[in-house]
Amino acid sequence: MARYKLVAFSNATEGRDDDYVRWYDGQHLPDVVAIPGVISGERFLCATGGEHRYMAIYEVETDDPGAILSELGKRAGTEQMPISDALDPGSARLAIWEAAKG
Repeated sequence: MARYKLVAFSNATEGRDDDYVRWYDGQHLPDVVAIPGVISGERFLCATGGEHRYMAIYEVETDDPGAILSELGKRAGTEQMPISDALDPGSARLAIWEAAKG
């Protein structure tokens, strides 16, 4: 199986950073890691400013990266992956990346 990085950028709803951090670290990150093929994840805070305040990088091992995104979409907003209103949904961006060769 190949290794990839699932990279997600997001922001908290205005004034809700503390709620966002509690939800992301305590609920969302473990929910994403529960998806088969997602090995681990870590959340980061932007140190220089920019469009997104938060980034998460997940280690993924799969032969079908699209299936990971599909499963994430199926689970989002369900009991398997509740989404907090502390997340600004319009800010969320994600993609799966592979190591550049050459």
